[in-house]
Amino acid sequence: MNRQSNSLHGKAVYAFVLITQLIFCSYAYSAGPVGKIDNVDFSFEGVFGTYDKKQLQRGLQVFTEVCAGCHGLTHVAYRNLGDKGGPELPPEQVKAYAAQFEIYDADIDDERTAIPSDYFSGSMVENAPNLSLMAKARVGGAEYIVALLKGYNEEEKEQAGSVLYGNKLYPGGWIAMSQPLYGDDVEYMDGTEATLQQEAEDVAAFLMWAAEPKLNVRKEMGFRAVLLLLVLSVLLYLTNKKLWAPYKNKKV
Repeated sequence: MNRQSNSLHGKAVYAFVLITQLIFCSYAYSAGPVGKIDNVDFSFEGVFGTYDKKQLQRGLQVFTEVCAGCHGLTHVAYRNLGDKGGPELPPEQVKAYAAQFEIYDADIDDERTAIPSDYFSGSMVENAPNLSLMAKARVGGAEYIVALLKGYNEEEKEQAGSVLYGNKLYPGGWIAMSQPLYGDDVEYMDGTEATLQQEAEDVAAFLMWAAEPKLNVRKEMGFRAVLLLLVLSVLLYLTNKKLWAPYKNKKV
């Protein structure tokens, strides 16, 4: 009986530690940068972090007016813009936003106006990467994106018939994408000043949400699981103590 109770208690503690590590551990990213990535105090970082709805809305505006001209976001549906924990656009705004775009419909073999259930289009330029998972595919995540967007040095060179642009963060120091942000590239609807730093942070936060839209939900579920395991561990400890208290000081 004692062994069984101790075994259950040990398993509960082990499960608690394992789930805590799975929930709050750092992410492993793939390709790494060569330059310095400055720390950015994003609202979604840390154990208690959540997405800033206003920042995601500004990031959506930067993506739409600047990035979407070349890059796609094919893993995100227009309806997701209204999801809790995301930009949380009202249904009428989601519908109006989708209606700005034309998509190809294989059923009618023609283009039609997009609706909320459709997904963002793919990249408009050959070799322009899809940005759906970009924030999870680089060391540093959203902070990498900010550093990359701010890392241009105004240098250019031609190589193999293509123009490359100097960027102190990108591996090799040269990148095929021209500088997309300079500051004052958009006029924010909420009146926020559109500096280069602000635009870079906002679009990086939006791309982080695009890559992990359920972050807030995952953290909420994680807290519930940890709380449940804590309660279970306490109950098992008290049960074990009560069951074996009469025998603890009993001489055999």
